[in-house]
Amino acid sequence: MGFHLAIGDSLLGGQGALVQTFEFDEDEAPELTYTYDTEDIDEYLGILQPGQYHVVVGNPPYITPQDKVLNARYRQGYISAAGKYALSAPFVELLFRLAILGGQGQGAGYIGQITSNSFMKREFGKKLIEHIFAGFDAGNPIDLTAVIDTSGAYIPGHGTPTVIIVGRRRRPVGDVVRAVLGVRGEPGQPADPAKGLVWTEIVENFDSINFDGQFVTVTNLQRGIFAEHPWSLAGGGAGALKEEIDLAASRMLAGFAEHLGITAVTGEDSLYMLGASGGASRLGVDNWKYLVEGDAVRDYAIGQSDQAIWPYEDNLEVTPFERLDSGSRRLFSAFRHAINRRRRFGTPMVDRGLAWWEWQELYRDKLESSRTITFAFVATHNHFVLDRGGKVFKQSAPVIKLPEGATEEQHLELLGVLNSSTACFWLKQVSHNKGSTVDTKGARQTQVPWEDFYEFTGTKLQQFPLPSTLPLERGRVLDALAQEVQGAAPRAVLEEWLTDPTRKLADVLNEAAAEWSRLRERLIFEQEELDWEVYQAYALTEGLLTYSGSTIDGLELGQRAFEVALARRVVDGIEETAWFERHNSTPITELPAAWPEDYTKLVRQRLELIEADRGIGLLERPEFKRRWATTSWNVQRDSVLQEAILDRLEDPALWRDTQGPVARSVAELADHLRGDTILKELAKALVGTAEPDLAAVIGGLAPDQAVPYLAAHRYKPSGVEKYRSWQSVWGLQRREDAGEKVTIPVPPKYGKGDFTKTTYWTARGKLDVPKERFISYPGVARESDPTPVLGWSGWSHRDQALALAREIPTQQALGADDDALVPLVAGLVELEPWLAQWHSEIEPEFGASPSAVVGGVVDQYLARMEKTRSQVTAWMPPPATRGRRKSR
Repeated sequence: MGFHLAIGDSLLGGQGALVQTFEFDEDEAPELTYTYDTEDIDEYLGILQPGQYHVVVGNPPYITPQDKVLNARYRQGYISAAGKYALSAPFVELLFRLAILGGQGQGAGYIGQITSNSFMKREFGKKLIEHIFAGFDAGNPIDLTAVIDTSGAYIPGHGTPTVIIVGRRRRPVGDVVRAVLGVRGEPGQPADPAKGLVWTEIVENFDSINFDGQFVTVTNLQRGIFAEHPWSLAGGGAGALKEEIDLAASRMLAGFAEHLGITAVTGEDSLYMLGASGGASRLGVDNWKYLVEGDAVRDYAIGQSDQAIWPYEDNLEVTPFERLDSGSRRLFSAFRHAINRRRRFGTPMVDRGLAWWEWQELYRDKLESSRTITFAFVATHNHFVLDRGGKVFKQSAPVIKLPEGATEEQHLELLGVLNSSTACFWLKQVSHNKGSTVDTKGARQTQVPWEDFYEFTGTKLQQFPLPSTLPLERGRVLDALAQEVQGAAPRAVLEEWLTDPTRKLADVLNEAAAEWSRLRERLIFEQEELDWEVYQAYALTEGLLTYSGSTIDGLELGQRAFEVALARRVVDGIEETAWFERHNSTPITELPAAWPEDYTKLVRQRLELIEADRGIGLLERPEFKRRWATTSWNVQRDSVLQEAILDRLEDPALWRDTQGPVARSVAELADHLRGDTILKELAKALVGTAEPDLAAVIGGLAPDQAVPYLAAHRYKPSGVEKYRSWQSVWGLQRREDAGEKVTIPVPPKYGKGDFTKTTYWTARGKLDVPKERFISYPGVARESDPTPVLGWSGWSHRDQALALAREIPTQQALGADDDALVPLVAGLVELEPWLAQWHSEIEPEFGASPSAVVGGVVDQYLARMEKTRSQVTAWMPPPATRGRRKSR
């Protein structure tokens, strides 16, 4: 009798399939026939035929299929390949199909797989759960026998949350399914991952019904639960607590809000988003908006946001192309064949009547009122912020819009409840867990549950249950405090000082640091009160356990009730945690003696309830309590001081002399700025010395904000090849502009590996848009001056060419030969097409156009070198050499 086992990690019958097949008689020992095939599946077409395996075990890929043809094929072949699906969903179908179908005179095949749990809560999983698992595919019956939450288990180097699905290919037998529900994740890295605490508790207690441990709960659940989307595999009483919260609600958020979801999608961030350091001004873009990303939405405030091109009128209608500012027109013209084929909902934008230069998606009804509650789409905890206008929100920062006429008070009371630990708990029960970060410190890798990132969607938020009483005053206080904290942050303090730099900057910053810390402690205190107030609003506590006194209004991290309880469990050996170390806080097991008696008494009551009440004990966990993982004051200070120094270096007057635009070495810049008292004060505050070395300060900052003038210096060979493709596209676009009918291919996008330095990639992105502050000139020197030579990125193509042309005789005077001049001439050749396009008008200064002047300079040097434009364009820098270590 043959017994077949398939172990799969294939692409659903596509290329690169890996299937292992074992064949042996049941009575035989393991010296058996073994066949292994890693080649194309076409070499054995029958390997994925349904109904031929007794046992199928798999660990499917978790990726989203990017190939459009394969994506469409999967949709045709698998019901669960729906929406923006991950391959883990149709793989469930495949593995069950491979097993022998029960009920035809033979036993049903067994299936087991560990897979991404993304289908459990994300929308694409609805078909898999409510059609396949619900039993509506008669040809592929599924009998789930076990569902095991392994999202908290430690898997080295792997942060994707997983679930184990076990079943048989037959009609369901019995009304219940064995379920292992997660309580909390692995607290740290086990010495032996196979003996991790979560894995061990699963293995040792799988057969123990009603086991309720520290890490998992084992129980039998009604089969019908697994036929409804979404799944929730939360143990430790989480299911009962969520139900209690739901029952205490008077309405859902959908009945309170008018709009929920994304506001805007550019469709090409690398072009529209110009950075936060003045990129719009350098590129001549006058009409821009701050575009808020989800990462900037934290702790009741919106951090620094990018400037983004805004091609719209005040009434939100698209601005006609001819009325765009000059910078926007030039950018859109240069990159039009990278953006004019963008698709919206699968249809090209232009086919939907949209202008090719506007944003891919803009939901105007969410921009018409000034007040907006925005939130982080992906984060470890819930972050909701009230914005009062002037910004646009990226898809990573969806918004909640209340009905027209809604008051500020209505926004604030909603803000309060949504930022509570109760809301965090509820949202994590229904939201997709994208996984934890993986910190690498040498060989150490640690995953922690409170660093799991969740996807908080508008669809889930619509179902959020609101209590009858909302925390208006607490929301108002927290919102006001957050604004005060921002006002005392280094960026705001420095901006104010720059308007009146009469006081010593170091003194101003020191005072602000103390005020920032004091306000932050007040925020922590008020958030703690909010959490306990909301518990009572949902009837989770019998009375109100908030502080009504006035003798304390601030807390340090480590002093909150849940942190005291956590520290005590650590001391007692009940729990391990990296919470305190990761958040720079000091664990305490005894309440501070300096606390007033009434507050000490209240916190003792809270601690008792955390121990006695399972629901409160669950809510008062790091997974649901605000982290306050703020960038430290000193780091913020240094960052804004560096930015302010760089801003001073962008003074246009610094980059011109009596002859026009001029490049300068770092030492020359320092010489010109020695009389700049503001710059010197900024440098003093940054380095902490009374007489800072300006050349050292500038040299430590500016070169990292510069990108070379020449493609051969910017890119590796792969990037140069892409740049040549872009040059070809630009040439075709100019012919098209002249009225010629041409076919223009879609130009390639750049990747990080195409650039010679990561800083170049960071500045320019996929479309190589010049957003950097400065231009660098590798190989260009000054006499007795080894410091780098820089130009300003705020120059037009005209000024870039004139500054570069001035460098050629300068380098000749320093002894540069023709070979050394080739890259400089090549840089002028790269600029020539842009000069012809934008600077072909005669200027009185030259008696000719800048295009003609620079073209003449190029011709002059090419004749001297006896080279053509193509030859100098082909120049590449010599490969870097490494010195050999001297032998001893």
